[in-house]
Amino acid sequence: MDARFTGRTVLVTGAGSGIGRAVSLAFAAEGASVVAAGRTAAPLDETVALIGKEGGTAAAFTADVTPSADVRALVRRTVEHFGSLDVAVNNAGIFRGGAPLADLPEEDWRALLDSNVTGVLLSLQAEIARMREQPTGGAIVNIASNLGAHMRVPGAAGYIATKAAVSALTRAAALDHIADGIRINAVSPGASATTMSLRPGETEADRDARTAASSPLGRVSSTAEIAAAVLYVASPDAASMVGADLVVDGGNAA
Repeated sequence: MDARFTGRTVLVTGAGSGIGRAVSLAFAAEGASVVAAGRTAAPLDETVALIGKEGGTAAAFTADVTPSADVRALVRRTVEHFGSLDVAVNNAGIFRGGAPLADLPEEDWRALLDSNVTGVLLSLQAEIARMREQPTGGAIVNIASNLGAHMRVPGAAGYIATKAAVSALTRAAALDHIADGIRINAVSPGASATTMSLRPGETEADRDARTAASSPLGRVSSTAEIAAAVLYVASPDAASMVGADLVVDGGNAA
């Protein structure tokens, strides 16, 4: 087993399920002390229990990434609990779609902006404020999407706009803070084996059949495959990656 993150503290937002849970488990398996963060306690506790079952170290902290006070408190609690903040994965986000732009409800647009853009901005600010005080700096990975800067589809304009903003924000922040010893990059997944990839009324078998016909790879990505990309970007193996946006989508945006 690799142990690239032994002695490191890793904060993962949106860690109660899907990609966030897979990322948390992968970091813990490589020696990190993981803070699993999200808005609801029960799924976070499940993530921590799964990590503990494999012999890893983790803690669950509830937080909403849209108020700045919550995010600052989350970073503070992380450092108080484990002593540092070496890696942060800003994964929390939502999807609202299914209608053309002209019919996008204003409340959906504002919810997408709050969670997917403002939430990432506030998380970056709180994480960077801590990391720039550490002699070792840190690494931050924002979870964007292949929908946004890389490709577009009908019926998801709000989500696409916010994820494109995450990609641009990542690049700008990376240039601003590499001199502080903080590497900031993004990973942009395509459809993966999570509930977010299911269309209304669709089963996993339906999704897999649809993907087999439409994706160059012929399937969705596993959450473990997305997690592997995140760990690479955050690791010393990617020490010269600054402001990159790594697409992991089976070739859909190629």
